[in-house]
Amino acid sequence: MDVLMPQLGETVAEGKITAWFKSVGDKVQPGDNLFEIETDKATMEVPATAAGELKEIRVATGAVAPVGAIVAVIADGSGAAAVPRAPAQSTPAKVSAAPAAVAPTRADAGRPIKLDPFREVRTPERNFGPARLASGTVVTPLARRLAGEAGIDLARVTGSGPHGRIVARDVEQATVGAKAARSAAEPSAEQIKALYAERPFEDVPLDNMRRTIARRLTEAVQTIPHFYLTADADIERLLALRADANAAAPTDKDGTPAFKLSLNDFVIKALALALQRVPAANAAWADDRILRFQHSDIGVAVALDGGLITPVIRDAETKSLSAIAAETRELAARARARKLKPHEYQGGSTAVSNLGMHGVRAFTAIINPPHATILAVGSAQRRPVETADGGVKFVSQMTVTLGCDHRVVDGALGAELLAAFKALIEQPVAMLV
Repeated sequence: MDVLMPQLGETVAEGKITAWFKSVGDKVQPGDNLFEIETDKATMEVPATAAGELKEIRVATGAVAPVGAIVAVIADGSGAAAVPRAPAQSTPAKVSAAPAAVAPTRADAGRPIKLDPFREVRTPERNFGPARLASGTVVTPLARRLAGEAGIDLARVTGSGPHGRIVARDVEQATVGAKAARSAAEPSAEQIKALYAERPFEDVPLDNMRRTIARRLTEAVQTIPHFYLTADADIERLLALRADANAAAPTDKDGTPAFKLSLNDFVIKALALALQRVPAANAAWADDRILRFQHSDIGVAVALDGGLITPVIRDAETKSLSAIAAETRELAARARARKLKPHEYQGGSTAVSNLGMHGVRAFTAIINPPHATILAVGSAQRRPVETADGGVKFVSQMTVTLGCDHRVVDGALGAELLAAFKALIEQPVAMLV
């Protein structure tokens, strides 16, 4: 049987094999770990699904292969390798999983599917109808998908199809033009290195994670109309409640407390409840529509060596603070070990980025698409404030900045969400009800 590079998420197109646990000639059983792969998000061990002998390794350690590619061959119990699968199954998922692919009939099941990127194709089982821009221009499904992948603004594309319809070849041409413009505007690596020819430096190649972060955040800044709202929250009551809760936490026989709440745990819970109070902001941008969610799934930015990842706390509005604390720490530990599974870091309603522990007072964060918001959290500080009688006193405050996608969240809606969050932070007992 063929061993394929597995699909580890909708946005993952390739994986790098970092280790082989079996050698050619070794016997394998179902469940035996065959190899380890690294994507832009995680590292994962891939087990065998059938018994036999490892007859061939086609992708060596350190090499990168697209999703669906054949990386090895396992012979069955008789010692003969299985008949290779149809080429269509070794096509990268980015192509074979596209909505524009024509699903084979039973008679065609063994034949490969050939796709022409300039030809519009519709899947018979699902209705991917054309969309219409605000200008009235019709966009075919394949063109819409290609534009989303390339970060092309369809409003700037001229259609060459019937009645001015925008088709795939129009997006392809716009993509080529955009790449050429970027190439002309941006100096090459060699040109930049030449500027420092007289100075010592280390040339650090980009790994999958850093390359993906660079691409996604560049697209986010260029395609998402960001605006920011900032507020100072009084956290005197929150700090007192946190201290009391941690002091009252039960301990095991070694004296280790059952939980230890952090300020970030309260932030996650408060944002989750705020999204329930302002449901219109609990949403994501989805090309030609907005998705509004019933539950608050909160992503938590975790810094890694060379990048970051955002594991998601699902249904955070329903969980206790101690449960959020335990889940956050467990996910963060596995994130740093690059052991997260795709469903643990994909999706989510919004995200929290906290730099307070580094002494940062306030900052703005880039929205992680398709999210419509992101909360940047600064450090807790003692600050002077004016009292009602004109005096001055020092209180503990925390500055938070809500980044919003103006396509989904307007100014008033963003302000309502931030106000709901601030109210929960300043009256934290409401999180316990």
